[in-house]
Amino acid sequence: MSESMTKRALLFVALTSALGLGCKDDAPSDDTASSAWQWTLPAGFPEPWVPEENPMTAEKVALGRVLFYDRQLSLNQTQSCGDCHLQQLAFTDGQATALGSTGEVHRRASMSLVNVAYAAGLTWASTTMRLLEDQALVPIFGEDPVELGFAGQEDELIRRQADDAERAAMFEAAFPGEGVSLSGVTRALAAFQRSIISADSPYDRFINKTDLSALSADARAGLSLFNSERMECFHCHGGYLMSDAARSATTVFDELTFHNNGLYNLDGYGAYPETDQGLIEQTGSAADMGRFRAPSLRNVAVTGPYMHDGSLATLDDVLDHYAKGGEGGPYQSLFVKGFVLSDDERRQLLAFLESLTDESLLTDPRFGPPD
Repeated sequence: MSESMTKRALLFVALTSALGLGCKDDAPSDDTASSAWQWTLPAGFPEPWVPEENPMTAEKVALGRVLFYDRQLSLNQTQSCGDCHLQQLAFTDGQATALGSTGEVHRRASMSLVNVAYAAGLTWASTTMRLLEDQALVPIFGEDPVELGFAGQEDELIRRQADDAERAAMFEAAFPGEGVSLSGVTRALAAFQRSIISADSPYDRFINKTDLSALSADARAGLSLFNSERMECFHCHGGYLMSDAARSATTVFDELTFHNNGLYNLDGYGAYPETDQGLIEQTGSAADMGRFRAPSLRNVAVTGPYMHDGSLATLDDVLDHYAKGGEGGPYQSLFVKGFVLSDDERRQLLAFLESLTDESLLTDPRFGPPD
């Protein structure tokens, strides 16, 4: 088996930090001349946690949005961040697994970026990838797999941005006196991603009591099923993030959890395919076989295919998997224990999951490509 993508990503972040390329080792920029960022937060949402090294400003978010949709951020100029994170699909790509700019097929699905500012951890299975500033280096420079393809070509990446006078002016506005830099690229991308906060689904309007008619009778019944001990869904997909790995500015205990949901059991002892065995690739602990971070269920109706490898095509397939109690094995979560749904209950649960779609998010021009 080749060295895992997770291990290479972690080594890459460590190397770039040691060389002074990452956010954390850079001196904080002088943002006194920048426009303070005003959070517009939904009811029940705390202020996001933001690293001291990269305070939010309007200028950074504006630059990050431009960079996010800029295909010059791939070496062959064929792909941008936005090509793997489509707004109309809640910033996923609709593919079972991602496809890099050189055509390399990845082993994992593109995760949604909605409300990523609140994610306690990033990627599917890493305890150490915690900063968006660091994570941005992986698609830009990673080689296993190749995403944007700039390994060994940092100077070309910076030259393209610096040669564009309008873009260079945006860097100056966002990071006064710093010029165009890799650190500026990653900090701006992180700021834009943190701005993608949304909670205006029918479910939100119902629980916040701004529109008690927002949920249909089926969706309300589905919500009760979702929160029942019979189904166990809420244990891993609860709270404002609808995930159990949330972090905010007010978080006291920073918890990052991973789960084995019984997707595979190849040998009767819980083995996952060698192509991707989850957190065990980082920790080496047998107990981490098949453990992945539970993604947020917000907008889940538009983010299929599902699971870390896109192996379940539809929400019906997902319900079938959990209804049968997974594939078993010694590492499977105790919350995956199986259940029986009537046809009416299945319809109700699907109605609830569909009520988590924030239609305004999918078309909000603040998050789309700049004009």
